[in-house]
Amino acid sequence: MIKIRILLVDDHRIMREGLASLLERQADMEVIQHASDGFQAVNFIRELKPHVIVMDLVMPNMNGVEATRRITGEVPKAKVLCLSMHGDTQFVSAALDAGALGYLLKDCAFDELALAIRTVMKDQIYLSSKIISVLVENYKILQPKLYSSAFSKLTQREREIVQLLAEGGSCKEIAARLKLSIKTVGSHRENIMSKLNLRSLAAVTKYAIREGLTSVDF
Repeated sequence: MIKIRILLVDDHRIMREGLASLLERQADMEVIQHASDGFQAVNFIRELKPHVIVMDLVMPNMNGVEATRRITGEVPKAKVLCLSMHGDTQFVSAALDAGALGYLLKDCAFDELALAIRTVMKDQIYLSSKIISVLVENYKILQPKLYSSAFSKLTQREREIVQLLAEGGSCKEIAARLKLSIKTVGSHRENIMSKLNLRSLAAVTKYAIREGLTSVDF
């Protein structure tokens, strides 16, 4: 039997270890690695080539939506299943738009998670009943808001910089992490604040939290 090779991505160690313990009891599954943020996940994808990535969304350094977008961009066959505490339409739509095949809430039963993993493994979409209900009930109401969210208003690079700014990164630190010049990061910061009509880094931080770009508690 070929086992489903799973990468767990969550910034809470106890969550990763608990899921791993349950998943390892499934005869057709094995957890090959854990990642605590999106950057680690992207690197592990290149190295380990898992079948299914169980992805949290709100994490430091790189959130799950950006990680999903990068992973599916580099490895189109990668199967990302989002497991999040956030059930808002904004989060679900952003994750699916980034290439995720499934979306579950963290209060789901383990049996549903196992079913979702087997479903996306077959290249089929899996959405929990709660997520389907949210999408159906809120689609028309939230549609205008979706088009003005961070995931449509900002570029990928701008979203990366907003997250790192909100997490306390200086222009020098961000430039080193993203392999850009300090001047380029400064220009991006000015453009972002102008585009969003924000006047301080505190306002940028609040925006990043509200839009789900970071887990920082302001």
